[in-house]
Amino acid sequence: MIGLAENLEKVRERVNRALLRAGGPSREVLLVAVTKTVGPEEIKALAALGVKEIGENRVQDALRKQQVLGDEARLFRWHMIGTLQRNKVGRAVENFAFIHSLDRLELALEINKASLQREKKTPVLIQVNVAGEETKHGLDPEELFDFYEEVKDLPGLSLQGLMTMAPLVPRGEEVRPVFARLRELYWEIARRFQPGGEWQHLSMGMSNDFEVAVEEGATMIRVGSVLFQASEEG
Repeated sequence: MIGLAENLEKVRERVNRALLRAGGPSREVLLVAVTKTVGPEEIKALAALGVKEIGENRVQDALRKQQVLGDEARLFRWHMIGTLQRNKVGRAVENFAFIHSLDRLELALEINKASLQREKKTPVLIQVNVAGEETKHGLDPEELFDFYEEVKDLPGLSLQGLMTMAPLVPRGEEVRPVFARLRELYWEIARRFQPGGEWQHLSMGMSNDFEVAVEEGATMIRVGSVLFQASEEG
């Protein structure tokens, strides 16, 4: 896994440079390693390199990898970053530390119900389709404030911020307005609703655009191919 270690170091360096360019108060950026294309052995290697945040797009894929990892699966915080179907909510609440893709009221109610049944409060991010892409999930920005009003008092949810997926473009700079807009929405919710200390995350930026996302205020980036490309090539 030499390639993985080198790639991780390069990503961390790029994050640090982006933070310097951004200026302002210091902040931690959590690197969520997206492992949908790799197996348990690569995930084990991440633990040795200090990566503890794992992102999976599908509940069943994560459960399969967790089963193979056994007790080692507990070394990580598992993030559900893909679209969550209602019939998978119970298993998601049990097996993920974070859900990034809350995008509709019925899903919020289902997560709340499953969380209360398990006597827990599930950290969630509201997914916003800032760019308005038909192929992407998420709330329209115009719907966000009414939606937040509807779900903010559900006792099984810990609303911790916003998530978006930017359009796939050749240059990350092209999607800067998407990230800037999500940051504006985040602060507008903070101003209107004063949600308190739990409201702390902007999950935005992937392998092709994470530096721009960090410059625009990301506290979580979701990266996969930029980490694993060398180790996949052998």
